[in-house]
Amino acid sequence: MAIIWFNEKPKEGVVTIAQGHLTLNKPATTFFESAYSVMLGIDPDDKKVIIKPLDKATALRHDIPDTKKYRITVRSSYSRITNKAFVEELTGLFNLDFKNETIKFPAEWDNKQKVLVVNMKEEIKWTKF
Repeated sequence: MAIIWFNEKPKEGVVTIAQGHLTLNKPATTFFESAYSVMLGIDPDDKKVIIKPLDKATALRHDIPDTKKYRITVRSSYSRITNKAFVEELTGLFNLDFKNETIKFPAEWDNKQKVLVVNMKEEIKWTKF
């Protein structure tokens, strides 16, 4: 008997953007477990959102203005960044409608830069079986 054992692929990072907040799934959250706050960035040419975790010591230093640091809530299975102004900026830049729908995007950790990169060019469409 030839048995092929099931080997589940590692789950990919996904960032869900809705009106007013960004939600990171569990695989994406693993990079933010010790984050005290985050910085949010946009690469409009490459259509990417950049999320940089800040530990408590870095966040409390005064070399980064408070207006560039945002709160993140980290839970065991997800994390959430609530920032209505940032989502509105994404709406305008990328011509997406987060007021009427929730959209999921793939995200990858950039180990060199220590940031999560969200690819806004590749909306994840969920299909039913």
